[in-house]
Amino acid sequence: MNNLKFLTASLVLALGLQGIALAQTTGATTKSSSHPATPKRAAATAKPAPAPKVRKLDPRQQFVMDVVKSAVALPQPDPQDRLRVLSTAVSVISPLNRSLAKSYASEGMRIEKDLIQAGETPVASMLDGGEVDCNQVTSFVENVPTARISAAEQSLVGALSLCPSQAAEPLKQKIQTAMDEGHIAPRALLALVDRNGASDPWSRDQFLKMFSNLPADANASAAEGPNYAAMYSRMAPELDKDAAKTSGVKLLLWLGKLEESGERNLSVNIATGAMKEALGEKGYEDALASDVMASQVAQTAGKEGEIEHPEEESVSVLHAMGTAKIDRSAELADMPPSLQAREAAASGFATGTSGDRKMAGRYFDIAFSALDKVWDDRSSTKDAPAVVQEVSEAAAQVDPVDALKRAQQLSDKTAQAIGMIAVARVASSQQGPEPVAQK
Repeated sequence: MNNLKFLTASLVLALGLQGIALAQTTGATTKSSSHPATPKRAAATAKPAPAPKVRKLDPRQQFVMDVVKSAVALPQPDPQDRLRVLSTAVSVISPLNRSLAKSYASEGMRIEKDLIQAGETPVASMLDGGEVDCNQVTSFVENVPTARISAAEQSLVGALSLCPSQAAEPLKQKIQTAMDEGHIAPRALLALVDRNGASDPWSRDQFLKMFSNLPADANASAAEGPNYAAMYSRMAPELDKDAAKTSGVKLLLWLGKLEESGERNLSVNIATGAMKEALGEKGYEDALASDVMASQVAQTAGKEGEIEHPEEESVSVLHAMGTAKIDRSAELADMPPSLQAREAAASGFATGTSGDRKMAGRYFDIAFSALDKVWDDRSSTKDAPAVVQEVSEAAAQVDPVDALKRAQQLSDKTAQAIGMIAVARVASSQQGPEPVAQK
């Protein structure tokens, strides 16, 4: 609060000094104009170039800037956490200070590269933010170890999207080398196929090579099944029938190794549908007749299939709005920490935006207290960062300054940083005067 008062006072003082300077300049000009101008010798040297203009921020933008800088300055010992903080910071700060955003992005790229080198899949990619130089992107793609291409897949797709002209060729070489060594990156390959066209000879060769090198441990790569099936569906209609038949049978045989699941059913449905389209009904029947095992897998087509996601807690803001006048404290006390934090935040948002700031404060007390428990047990609460972000954003919708104070009081520095940036994101999207604490 004191910082915000200081920022406002500074802004007023700056405007006052600017007015005095303008008056003095005007007076001096008027005075000098009453005397004949004395001819002067032309300057021998050119005038110095004007200094580049620095963008002036309004009080709300300055609040956002200060909050993000403070959050990034906090320590995050875990590189994944640091990458998460930097990637969100870049998205918030970029419209206000691109130079600072690029600095954060450069640090994030180094961390992302180190994680991939260690075989870890980054939780976020700086290549999704648009503040990375294309020379950096090219170097990044070239230096991804082929054995780690699976961990780097999200980053590689981002690289092609951000700098298609510069990243396409090194990515083609990387995928080809990795494929020769038995490492597959189906999403990155599909992104290149979409860019080059399915009829491109390179696309065709890599497609056929991929289905000849599907992972030996099928169940360990079960989550990639829908990606392999999508790749087949994209390419098969544009291949000659022999190539479409051979690769389709190989895909079905691989899918047959998977345990029964919604993802397996989805993959089989996509694969068989694409085979029928590429080969025609008779060609499809002939392909299945050539391999009994593939035929047995194809017979399971038609079952309900879906990509499986971890079960998520159900929190309804509409329900919270409908119970805004009811004290839910007793109900919240019986909930597990993650659900308690989310439900309390939803009720805080509902009561706060309805005008009951006092009740909203009680709910946010409960929510932020639960966040500390969620973070302490984050090994079993995999979406702990998302819970911190959700609660902080809800509080910021009611009162950004109060939400910032609450985020800063969380017990863990990383949780503090995530919460602070969430507050800054909300504040940056709001209209009106600078954020001021509500009474």
